[in-house]
Amino acid sequence: MKQRLALYLDLIRWNRPVGWLLPLWPSLAALWIASYQQSGHMPSLHLLSVFLVGTFLMRCAGCCVNDAADKDFDAHVKRTANRAVASGKLSQKEAVIAGSVLAFLAFLLVLTTNAATIAWSFAALAIAVAYPFSKRIISMPQAVLGVAFSFGIPMAFAAVQGHVPPLAWLLLIGNLFWVLAYDTEYAMVDRDDDLKIGMKTSAITLGRFDVVGIMLFYTLYLGIWHWLIVCSPYQIRLTSPMLWYAALIVASGQVIWHFLLIRQRERMSCFKAFRVNHWLGFTLFLGIVLAL
Repeated sequence: MKQRLALYLDLIRWNRPVGWLLPLWPSLAALWIASYQQSGHMPSLHLLSVFLVGTFLMRCAGCCVNDAADKDFDAHVKRTANRAVASGKLSQKEAVIAGSVLAFLAFLLVLTTNAATIAWSFAALAIAVAYPFSKRIISMPQAVLGVAFSFGIPMAFAAVQGHVPPLAWLLLIGNLFWVLAYDTEYAMVDRDDDLKIGMKTSAITLGRFDVVGIMLFYTLYLGIWHWLIVCSPYQIRLTSPMLWYAALIVASGQVIWHFLLIRQRERMSCFKAFRVNHWLGFTLFLGIVLAL
């Protein structure tokens, strides 16, 4: 039983929290913005719990589906060859069942919100399931992942306000560029193996412009969120705008650090850049919380 439990924990990446922190911070940021727009107060503990636990469950479910779909590919990639499904220790059927159970548990949480959130949860699930298969078709499947990892934003607005305003979709677009940035760093780690097995990734598509592309994605992410929060027609009324600017400066410093990490395209440095990305999301989240 201990061995089986260890396999399932490995399947859901239990010891790698970065995978669920990355979609968590923009979801919580959207929850804070939507709540202050609606009532002038922070989100309820109920909604905070739903999005915190739900994000974790859906990330775990996504890992199960991804590993089941990529079994034959993962077996030929150095970084993923020892995963439970790729190594044959768990079957694809077992991974799909585990993912289905986790997604169902997340859906039970969504049922405690409202009709708009429930309706949008089906779109979120469809995008999450589609992502593993997009790597066979789309030259930059990270864009699909970007939508999947950003979909907590419109769902947060739906949960608080009962509908999804234009601001939510624009925040999603901005966040999509962040996902493109950090998942391209991730793809740079496996580029040699992905080329051999015919996998499509943004790191392969961008080629020698990968570092330039990543820096552009980071810039667009920070620029779009800053414009939406401070300058756009949808701007948010900040009580302490200087705290937001301070967070933006800290986030920009982190982007420079990422450039220093990935500029030589060394595998472990690129992997480190990916793993510390959640601090960038946390920085903007904290800036929003303190500035509202």
